[in-house]
Amino acid sequence: MSLLVRITLGAASLTVLGACEQTPREAVSRAAPVDTMRALQYKGIETRLLDGDLVQFVVAIEGAAQPDDVRRYTECAAAQYSLIRGYGFARHLRTNVEIKGGQWRGDAVYTISAALPRGLKTIDAEVIVHNCIEDKIPMV
Repeated sequence: MSLLVRITLGAASLTVLGACEQTPREAVSRAAPVDTMRALQYKGIETRLLDGDLVQFVVAIEGAAQPDDVRRYTECAAAQYSLIRGYGFARHLRTNVEIKGGQWRGDAVYTISAALPRGLKTIDAEVIVHNCIEDKIPMV
């Protein structure tokens, strides 16, 4: 009786697999991924050294941007600026984001440092710069 059960289970498995194979490829549709980064127009970065290791970044983006795109743009600017100044880390203090006339603007302040600073919002400048290059986000 166990032989009969094995044959029946085997036949059932083949039936299931056969049903999967009979699905035509045309019936499967996959939406093309939306590349929102290409729809963004980065309009520049202003960098202002406020005091020693305290730096302000003002950025502008046009297109299909969201607040997170603006924050990411300021993060890329802060990371590159840190490396240019010979530092390896930055700590995010604040970012203000607004939209005026279809243009997103961000005003962010970071501290830059050679050692990993205290706090939860720290960034490793080399890692962030690498990610920004891959995502084609302009930097300082």
